[in-house]
Amino acid sequence: MIEEVLLSIGLLILATKLAEAVFKRFHVNSIVAYTVVGILLGPVTGIVEPTSEMQILLGIGIFLLFFLIGLDELDIPSFVAAFRGRFIVAAVISVLVPMLAIMAVTSDVVYDFGLGLDFTESLCLAGILSLTSLGLAAKVLVDGGHLREPIGIRIFTTALMAEMLALLLVGFTIGEHTHELNWSGVLLLLGQIVAFAVITWVLASRVMPSVIMLLKRFLSVPQLSFGLILGGLFLTVSGAEKMGLHGSLGALLFGSALSGLPYQVRRDIVPGMRSIAEGFFIPLFFAAAGLHLSLSFVELPALTIAALVIVPFVGKFAGALIGAYVTRQEMPFTLATGMMAKGVAEIALLLVLFETGAIDPSVFSLLVLIMVAYILLMPPVINTAIRSAKPSLQDASSVPQLPSLAYLDFALDDITVGDILDHSRTYPDASQSVRTFVDRWVIPNQQDYLVVEQGRLLGIVSLGMLRYL
Repeated sequence: MIEEVLLSIGLLILATKLAEAVFKRFHVNSIVAYTVVGILLGPVTGIVEPTSEMQILLGIGIFLLFFLIGLDELDIPSFVAAFRGRFIVAAVISVLVPMLAIMAVTSDVVYDFGLGLDFTESLCLAGILSLTSLGLAAKVLVDGGHLREPIGIRIFTTALMAEMLALLLVGFTIGEHTHELNWSGVLLLLGQIVAFAVITWVLASRVMPSVIMLLKRFLSVPQLSFGLILGGLFLTVSGAEKMGLHGSLGALLFGSALSGLPYQVRRDIVPGMRSIAEGFFIPLFFAAAGLHLSLSFVELPALTIAALVIVPFVGKFAGALIGAYVTRQEMPFTLATGMMAKGVAEIALLLVLFETGAIDPSVFSLLVLIMVAYILLMPPVINTAIRSAKPSLQDASSVPQLPSLAYLDFALDDITVGDILDHSRTYPDASQSVRTFVDRWVIPNQQDYLVVEQGRLLGIVSLGMLRYL
């Protein structure tokens, strides 16, 4: 069994990275390449099949992706400034409008489409179909370099809040089979989520960096900071899941809180994590979406197929567009297009409904096909919408503006290097051996090192010269 899993994973990784290189030559987003590989190796050829072991790796992949976005990609001041009332209103409208429209299809209140769902199941399915996939949106924005732009921040912020709202609803309805939903339970859960977020932020932003620097000073352990932060990431994800949040949101929170890490610690963890995520977990995550594709939906009535395809699409875009116009957002069409990101998260939640027997195989296969279509089509559509937006409209009225260069020159005129020097950073002792220096202090892609003692330059250590010793 383990041999088959390793064979499947190996084939997926090799094929996805090669396909990414080919698709990149034609300026096609990497997500499309990953998903196409999953379709070809899965339902088309039958070489690879999804397994429970693979699902664990997929979860780790999306957690690493969101952690790295929070740590290294997200502009925290701009994101916090964008996290305002009108964005919350836009997110609520972008969820409620499609959910009400989709409920007309998933329930039998307006017309019976033959899905056979009770009210709780129809509400849960409507919540899933009204989701905005934050993972897909984030990957598209990061790949296109838009996450630090005003429109990218607006899309990410609104998508984040919309996904939180929809996931809270889905979480309640999935658990509704054994527990009665009431207002006291909702308020208790919201209080737990807020408390968890505050505690996590304080521990990760204030306590953990100091502890890491202290341990690095007294303990000589390779990759100590990498292990501590990776362990903290998994603990945060686990805590988020127990509090009712999606684990990816916990990973994003943890990464954002650690965005102020000292350079020495970031240097130790970011290159390795980024290599693992982009070379292994993320390609596998998006490729797995194509593995669930099947054609058993052809058994459904044509009217049901049309309703499940058209109503969620029109309802979601209309809800996002209405929310953008009501809250007077800049570039409402571009924002609404960005909110149409869907795919892998929805497939994972649909799989839960399928395994519990809430939806039958034909409905599951149709919805998976729809989500795969979103994964393939929306990345280029979102990028095109952002690029086509007039630059003159991309003002940052809702996010902080950088001061002018003239002001910066004036403000920094009386500041010395010593005022901003990181005095907490440790340095190698000049008396230690070359072997110890190489083992503990060498970093990737850095060949030359300055040797300083009491502020005086002693010389330069060049790794290229070590072969002559």
